[in-house]
Amino acid sequence: MKRVIIIILTLGLLGGCGGGTLYYLYSKSKKKPVAYETEQPFVTNIVKKTVATGSVVPRQEIEIKPQVSGLISKLYVEAGDVVKKGDLIATVRIIPDMVTLNNAESRVKRAQIAFNNAQREHKRYEQLFKEGVIPETTFRQYELELKTASEELQAAEDNLEVIKEGSTKKYRQTGNTNIRATISGMVLEVPVEEGNSVIEANTFNDGTTIATIADMDEMIFEGKVDESEVGKIRQGMDLLLTIGAIDNATFDATLEHIAPKGVEENGAIQFEIRAAVKLKEQQFIRANYSANADIVLDRRDSVLAISESLLNFEGDSVFVEVETSPQEFEKRFIKTGLSDGINIEVLSGIDQNARIKNPNKIIEEEKEQ
Repeated sequence: MKRVIIIILTLGLLGGCGGGTLYYLYSKSKKKPVAYETEQPFVTNIVKKTVATGSVVPRQEIEIKPQVSGLISKLYVEAGDVVKKGDLIATVRIIPDMVTLNNAESRVKRAQIAFNNAQREHKRYEQLFKEGVIPETTFRQYELELKTASEELQAAEDNLEVIKEGSTKKYRQTGNTNIRATISGMVLEVPVEEGNSVIEANTFNDGTTIATIADMDEMIFEGKVDESEVGKIRQGMDLLLTIGAIDNATFDATLEHIAPKGVEENGAIQFEIRAAVKLKEQQFIRANYSANADIVLDRRDSVLAISESLLNFEGDSVFVEVETSPQEFEKRFIKTGLSDGINIEVLSGIDQNARIKNPNKIIEEEKEQ
């Protein structure tokens, strides 16, 4: 009898433990209701834009080249200097070709001989004219020959001086050996040094660049836009430039040119664009700064908007889930407008007081102590 009682008690104890275990496991496996965070519509500006990469360069950038070949004898500017049109940039010393120089010297000698001979003849016939031996017409002929010989001698001497010096004394200040600025602006680069050889610009070669001058008050943005975006832009659109080298500053620009022909780069077709940069007073941008341009395709100011992540789709319709009571939601169809990829304009269907279910954010419950 005693043994039977012990067996009954043991079975009861085991049954109680098993039941408790089953209840514990059941309570743990039972899912608790999910609570979602909610968001409200807000008023903001919606800006749809595309981005173009490029650089900021001067609209007018001129390379100064010599009109004669020779050696740089003196440089008067360096990079960063501000010059005016006509200011002296450098002087070039002519290194004449020996054949040309010999020919010029021979011409001077021949002209000198002819002049001396004409001078003697003129003097002799002048005396005969005074004595009445020859008529005036004959004397005037020798007078003309003397003048012609004098002009030829002067021309030969000037030619020799040009070959040796690059200009005559009469035009020394404006001669080809004086290299002057052709525009007003800032000197961006002086790629030569005193003593360097330079080649004149002509039909067969571009010549040696002595200096590069640009008007830094008028800058443009040159960039490229992908073919998928070029159809959405047009001349006159506003751009917002961001320059990596200049922190906490943006620059306004206006699109003024879109290339009619694209260029293939890395398997994609790119179209060149150009925009006029609007510089404020005291603003300065260095040439060839890399920049990104946000091109505003469309915008809506001060409109009701929500995050695009709150949207749900049913066929061609769009709806959100609006909270009617705590964690109770109903489907509400809405009409949307412009989107910037993050937020989207709401035209109708909800107001600013609506609380919208965010299916991507669940309220985390406090852990049990």
